[in-house]
Amino acid sequence: MEETAQKIKNFLDADKRLVSYPAKRKSRMWALRYLAEKMEPERIYTEKELAELLNGWHTFGDPATLRRELYDYRFIGRDLSGRGYWLEREQPSPEEWE
Repeated sequence: MEETAQKIKNFLDADKRLVSYPAKRKSRMWALRYLAEKMEPERIYTEKELAELLNGWHTFGDPATLRRELYDYRFIGRDLSGRGYWLEREQPSPEEWE
């Protein structure tokens, strides 16, 4: 986890919260991985719970974009209704981000 924070240190404040969403894909992927690491494995989150968790780890007030990106890049899964979210067991690797 510390390695991930080190990769995006320029995007984190003193409290280790993401202060902006990186424009470059590789940095953005590290930021998404950082946020995914905050989730508990095997737990099912409601949309509200996931938004609260994401809001605790970023300062720019856009949990919906972060949730969509986490899903689109396969860090998290969701049920068909979009009401339950979970951390995927297999996370995308940095080698896939190239």
